[in-house]
Amino acid sequence: METSEHLNALAAEGDALAVAARGAGLSAPVPACPGWQVRDLLRHTCMVHRWATSFVAEGHRTYRPDGGEPDLDGDALLDHFTEGHRLLVDALRAAPSGLECWTVFPGASPLAFWARRQAHETTIHRVDTESAGGGPLTTVAAPHAVDGIDELLAGFHTRAKSRVRTDSPRTLRVRALDTDSVWTVQLSAEPPMTVRGTAGLDTPADCTLSGTAEDLYLVLWNRRPLSAVGLSGDPEVAGLWAGNSAVVWS
Repeated sequence: METSEHLNALAAEGDALAVAARGAGLSAPVPACPGWQVRDLLRHTCMVHRWATSFVAEGHRTYRPDGGEPDLDGDALLDHFTEGHRLLVDALRAAPSGLECWTVFPGASPLAFWARRQAHETTIHRVDTESAGGGPLTTVAAPHAVDGIDELLAGFHTRAKSRVRTDSPRTLRVRALDTDSVWTVQLSAEPPMTVRGTAGLDTPADCTLSGTAEDLYLVLWNRRPLSAVGLSGDPEVAGLWAGNSAVVWS
């Protein structure tokens, strides 16, 4: 996906999240985030959006801690979310293509990184908020889902922080059946190594997850159970992912 597409997705997903939050109510529990209500999710996302905006708008070259979650509730919290989301979108759209700033992990450029990261941050939490409301989920388009799978496998879990590890090397393959996208993930005692596309197919897989891009996106981000996709091979390999892959704020 292009940066402009990420920005369009970020704008739409934030708007949908706000609508879902009002519909669900701030006290509704969030199924994928035990112990959280919608108000907790909104406070978290407000904080993340403003934190990301600070790097884009102020050009910080080194890590800066977040400013904390807002001590707000009710309409004031909803308004704070809407304002912060707008500020983030505006900052990204106004940023120069040659923006230099800190990023969580390498991307095509700092601008491309933050547009992509916040598009998926907001999409996943929009799914969380809609789930709290108990209604149907807005569809995640296949290109967006593929991009989010790629960010997770070839971005987040290349970091030393990844807990998806095993003393006995194993191979997990992920196939999006409604696209031509496939990833081969080498699991070991070190952070996972992901090979995109056919280049990894020479390596036999111990386990393969297959399904639509949307289903895989939500499963790999731990928003749907493994049973939502097809699984062939050793289920313990899939269990390594399900049990250890959660991306947490720290």
